[in-house]
Amino acid sequence: MRIVSLLPAATDIVAELGLAGRLAGRTHECDWPPDAVASVPVVTVAEPLTERMSSREISDAVGGASHQGSSLYGLDTELLAELAPDVVLTQDLCEVCAVSYAGVAQAVRVLEAAPRVISLEPRTLADVLSCVERVGAALDVPGAAARLVAGLRARLERVRAAVPGGRRPRVAAIEWLDPLWPAGHWVPDQIGLAGGAPLIAEAGEHTRPMTWETLRAAEPEVIVLMPCGFGPERTEAEQAVLTSLPGWAELPAVRQDRVWVLDGPAYFNRPGPRVVRGAEILAHVLHGVFTVTPDEARRLPV
Repeated sequence: MRIVSLLPAATDIVAELGLAGRLAGRTHECDWPPDAVASVPVVTVAEPLTERMSSREISDAVGGASHQGSSLYGLDTELLAELAPDVVLTQDLCEVCAVSYAGVAQAVRVLEAAPRVISLEPRTLADVLSCVERVGAALDVPGAAARLVAGLRARLERVRAAVPGGRRPRVAAIEWLDPLWPAGHWVPDQIGLAGGAPLIAEAGEHTRPMTWETLRAAEPEVIVLMPCGFGPERTEAEQAVLTSLPGWAELPAVRQDRVWVLDGPAYFNRPGPRVVRGAEILAHVLHGVFTVTPDEARRLPV
């Protein structure tokens, strides 16, 4: 079976199922596990958004607050045809962050041997685990998927048991810096499981930009920065977008030195198995349980 993954989270799932060797194609952002995917052909073409562009410039380039502009991804249909996949894994959740289902469906329609297209649309933590099972079934490894999900559920239960009861700190999760955008979908589930009270966004919610006054009025006791597609260093490089806002220093989270920079792409933005590690990281940030590395979570430099 030849697999093309057009979604980094799907590539994560394929690798965790022990099928990385069957990957015939991937996106340019499918970067994990590095050793397994480095030699897999890239079938997407990225728009020229570089490290020199600010969050605001990137947002404007993809359609601004509506996120109804062009995707960051284009699809190399000629290479896709050459690879002749049996299964294509894609998504229909975000028109910007990955090749859309509609675009993939149109591309495969003209292939000589049309592959099976699997669209993943998880919105909650439970949905993420269900997607693992769905991919396992589609790739003829339901047993491996069941074992993987059982292990992930056990880890989540350990997180639940490790965090203390009682009062939960109020947590604001930020998925984009400019404009300010709260993290929705499965992130509120991760926060709740890790012993926090998620602010602004509900579990499963497809969010929209918020005003600075909305964040300020919420009085978060913890702020976790996890911009979509930004590693910790990239987030820190743009921290002045937040720290220069009027009243930033008066936020409870800032006064208590509880503003954290997390690795969004690895553990929060992508709905794959590593969101479980994201819950463990949040449990450390909120309650000091579990161990994390500076690459996973670090306090925002002051």
